[in-house]
Amino acid sequence: MLRFGIALPPIAPWLSRFNAPRGSVKEGGILSCRLHIRSFIFLLSASCAAGSAIAESMLPDPLKLIDVTAIALGSRPEVLVAKARAEAAAQRPNIVSALEDPMISASIDHYPYNNPMMEGGRRYNKSFAIEQKFPLSRVRAHRADAARAEADRAKALVAGTELDVVLDAQRSFFMLYERRRMKGVIEEQISLARQLVSAAASRYSSGSGVQADVLRAEVEVARLRAEQQSLAAQIRAAEVMLNVSLGRSEQEAIPALQYKPNREEPGPDANLLDQAFSNRPELAAGVAEVAKSKADLEVMRTMYKPMAMIRIGEASTMAEGRGAMFMIGVSVPLWRERLDAGVTEAQAMQRMADADLDSMRRMVAGEVLAGREKVNAVRTQLRALESEVLPRALIAVDSSLAGYASGKGSLVAAIESARALWSVQAELIMAESALGEAWVRLDRAIGKAQENKQ
Repeated sequence: MLRFGIALPPIAPWLSRFNAPRGSVKEGGILSCRLHIRSFIFLLSASCAAGSAIAESMLPDPLKLIDVTAIALGSRPEVLVAKARAEAAAQRPNIVSALEDPMISASIDHYPYNNPMMEGGRRYNKSFAIEQKFPLSRVRAHRADAARAEADRAKALVAGTELDVVLDAQRSFFMLYERRRMKGVIEEQISLARQLVSAAASRYSSGSGVQADVLRAEVEVARLRAEQQSLAAQIRAAEVMLNVSLGRSEQEAIPALQYKPNREEPGPDANLLDQAFSNRPELAAGVAEVAKSKADLEVMRTMYKPMAMIRIGEASTMAEGRGAMFMIGVSVPLWRERLDAGVTEAQAMQRMADADLDSMRRMVAGEVLAGREKVNAVRTQLRALESEVLPRALIAVDSSLAGYASGKGSLVAAIESARALWSVQAELIMAESALGEAWVRLDRAIGKAQENKQ
């Protein structure tokens, strides 16, 4: 529950000012009361605004992958840019399919310099007309089709931008998740190294060891402390990256992260490919590009047909007086070389769009199949580390440390066992992070954002 409060100044002096008898208010008392009221209103507004800003910047605790997805979609400006571009493109069909604006004209058709016979009467011919041009083909419909295809492409790019934004935020999530998990591993290693220092010092004090072992164990502790300091800087960098990927301020705090690796096996290749071909926005954009190229080709073909022009209005002459006027005309598409070149260019653009769509389908299929095998590879690695490698590494560390403490083993063997354990623990954490990233990349390849794999 989020509560906001503000301490109010004593109101008794204010009431005494209002309740005082006429003529008893000191000079400046009313002005001071007004200033107090304005200060109270300002403080109350500032408190509410600050509380609203704090509430908006807070993240769920713990922060889950599904929260990262929702926040990134709602906060990243790239999504707003893509949506605004799509909204603008949706208006193009109405723009390109409209007729040209009609022309309203008033003219003096004939004004004689000297006509004494018409003194006192009409001295010139004049007219008032409305002119409209329109094509004698379906060029407007084809232009509207091309614009609608471009709007569909812009809409598909919105979905692509959303998927890219989600993927960026999820990768930043796993980067920070890995760094924070590594912090715990290093702390365990420092504790283990200190045990080696204590064992070496105990053997040295009893005369069964040498001073070099104590120094060597202290070197290991110093090395791990340096690694811990470096990791702290890496954690801060990962927090900055996650904040940026969520559309937040760089220095805001990140709560604890919660993630459970998804150990399920991906679906069959055929199902994943069907989902990718249906969901990938890049393919939808490619289909829209092909439709646009076909509409552009039809537009160029209609250029062989003429444009018509109609003019209607009223005219007045010196001889006959007022009357109606009507004119019709057509354009002459005379320059065939330019028209032929336009059609040839449109045909080449259509072939390019078809080839690009085919290439994109192959690329999507490759991404899906490669992503599936990547998930399987990391799953196998994680399962082997957890069930086979890590238990043996723990046994080796316990055995080497116990042997060295009892005077039967060497410090080098104990340090190597500790380093092997640290390496296995680090590989296990990186495998968990890599499995999550492999899943989100596979989801990106099939055209959907990860939502339920927590």
